[in-house]
Parts: sequence; C-alpha cells; structure tokens
Amino acid sequence: MSTFYDSLETRNHQERTAQQFSALSDLIAQVLHRSPYYGELLSDFAELKQIDPVILAQLPLTRKSDLQRLQQKKPPFGPLTQLSPPTLTRLFASPGPIYEPETGRRDYWRFARTLYAAGIRSGDLLYNCFSYHFTPAGAMVESGAFALGCAVFPAGTGQTELQVRTIADLRPQAYVGTPSFLKIILDKGDELGLDLSSLCQGLVSGEYFSPELRSEFADRGITARQCYATADLGLIAYESSAGEGMILDEGVIVEIVRPGTGDPVADGEVGEVVVTSLNPDYPLIRFATGDLSAILPGLSPCGRTNQRIKGWMGRADQSTKVRGLFVHPSQVAEVLSCHVEAIKGRLVLSRNSRGLDEACLQVETKNPDQTVLAGALTDSFQRITKLRAEVSLCQPGSLANDGQVIDDLRPIDL
Repeated sequence: MSTFYDSLETRNHQERTAQQFSALSDLIAQVLHRSPYYGELLSDFAELKQIDPVILAQLPLTRKSDLQRLQQKKPPFGPLTQLSPPTLTRLFASPGPIYEPETGRRDYWRFARTLYAAGIRSGDLLYNCFSYHFTPAGAMVESGAFALGCAVFPAGTGQTELQVRTIADLRPQAYVGTPSFLKIILDKGDELGLDLSSLCQGLVSGEYFSPELRSEFADRGITARQCYATADLGLIAYESSAGEGMILDEGVIVEIVRPGTGDPVADGEVGEVVVTSLNPDYPLIRFATGDLSAILPGLSPCGRTNQRIKGWMGRADQSTKVRGLFVHPSQVAEVLSCHVEAIKGRLVLSRNSRGLDEACLQVETKNPDQTVLAGALTDSFQRITKLRAEVSLCQPGSLANDGQVIDDLRPIDL
C-alpha cells in the first residue's frame, strides 16, 4: 500500500509552483467575472494573464472581518460568490456569524489527504467526534472519509458514557476529534471497564495537542496525528509519520507575512498565515487567518515534498488599547515603512509604578546610534497613532522571532 495519498505529494518544487500558479491564474480570471467582490478588489490586476509568487504578494488581503461585514449586508455569502442549490449542497454557520458553503465536489474540504497521512485507510470505520451542529467540522471529516472509502459513525460531542459504550460495541479503528475529548473517552472507558482497544489511529485538531497527551495515547496503542484546518478554507496543513512540523496541503498556497501587513517574511521567521484556496467553487484569495506560524527549512523525512510549517503558534491580531486609544500592528508597520533604516519593530507596552501605561517602540537598524532616526520614529509614531512612545534602537536580529508586533506586558486587572 502506498505511503502517499497521491502523486501530488511528491512533486518537485518547480513542478508544484508552476501547476499551482497556473491554476491560480485561471481561477482569478474566473472570479473577476463571477464574484463582484473580487471583481472590484482585484480590478487593478485584471489585465494580468499569469500570476506568480511576486504578484500574489501584491494582491490585497481578505480577513474574517471582511467576510462578516459583507455577509451581514447580503446573507449568506455577500458578493463573494453566487452559489445556490443545486450546486450548493450544505451551508454552515461559524461564530460571528460567518457562513460557509459546501458543494457536491468530491472531498470538498480536502480531508482525505490528512486522514491518509494519519494511517486511516479504505475499509476502516471512523469514529467522528467533531461537531455536526452549525459548524462544518463534522462534515469536513466525513467528506474526506467517504472519498477515502471509510465508513463514519457521526458521534459528535458530549454524552461520554454513551460514546464509550458505542465504541466498545462497534470497534472502530480510528478516532477523529479534539485530543482532550479522546482523553475523556479513554478515561471513561477505564472507569467503566470497557474495551476500547480497537482504536489504533487518531486524527486530532481544534486545540493544543501536548507531547504528554500524544505519549499517553501512544502508550495505549493509538498513533495520533494532528492537522490544521479552518471552517473557511478546509485543510491547510497536516502531520505525517515523520512528526516534524505540518506539511502544507496541495490545494492551497500558503504565505507567511508580517503581522499588520501583507508582506511575506523570510523562511523561518514567525508571521501571519495567509492562505489562497484553489477551490473553484469558493476561492479565497490571500485570506489572512490571524494565526501565527513559520516555514520550516528543508523537506519532510517522510518523502512528501511540499513545504512545512511549525504549526499553530498563536494569534497575529495583537490590537490593544493604550491610554484610551487602540493601537494596531498595521500602524506599527506604517511607522516603520516611513523610514528605510528601520528593519523590524516591536511595540512593548508596560505599566509604571504609578499605574500609567508606557510604550516603547523597539526598532532594529544597522546603525543603532542614530539619534536623528530615533527622533523621526518618535514623530512618526505620534502622527500615526496619536500616542507618544519612547524609541529604542537595537542591532539587527536582536528582537525575538515570535511574530509579536505589539507585546503587551501590562498586568491583567482581575
């Protein structure tokens, strides 16, 4: 049996890039006419026949807040898509609300790939503990399982004792859901003295998967791997047998950008995950997830050739209020863009002994002794944010590589 789900996973870099950007160029040509939103957003690029990584980085970002705003004006999908039945087969609602479509396209959410990488195979019975209520999580797993040739028990969440007894009766090979709920199920099985040893594979997501919990599952004979997906985009990245980072899905193009901007960062630097979905039914172009991650160097030892990310490393939306005014990462980026000598910056917020907010803009520059630059940055920061901040210049590479643009060190008032 093949180690890989399909031949796409072992393409060389040049072939993958050429094929993905050819598909993206065709997709953009279509959405310019089919989607009023993208027709307006991408109007400056309408004459381009071919999109490449450099041009992609120039396209505007779309955020969840944009989806929510547009959908509220014209439910369910606003001007992004004209999908309707019978092409539209299911419609979901995530908190916001933000509405997500599903069509009859085979493996619409592209979940068969991550299930396969988790060791799940055709003929397995998959016990699906993701929610079937409102959100698409349960359906994501189901569509991939059916494409893979698996049967699915739609367990959902809650009713722990009933879940345990059902697993003992049906003897499924694979669990899919959050890692914490699998832990709860296994502990309840121990309490009730029921045999849950049929479970040998697991695919988990939706929350932090600690090394301790992974080890505990392994001691019980369960090999559990995790994936990274969202309700808007479907699968983004997944773990393989190598266990080193998360491999990017073949149906998306992923960029890591500096928070507050759409500018790609160097491989290895932490930034915001921006995803372009190649789904022709509901494309999302340069969709900013708000999540932080970084590209890992090299290729996975498992033999898959796509790039890897470190996994989820926090949230990029670091907006906060200082002295009654909101400060956003985009404003910090705007300040830095006004000065070519500024390489990278970080706004550190603290509170002094008198209980007053203090702000310090730390900026990397090749010549940290430039008092003129410090003064200019101070003026730019005040002009753009309407706030005063101390400016501290530092050597290149001295700021932490953690994606933080606004580092709020103020104590939380309980």
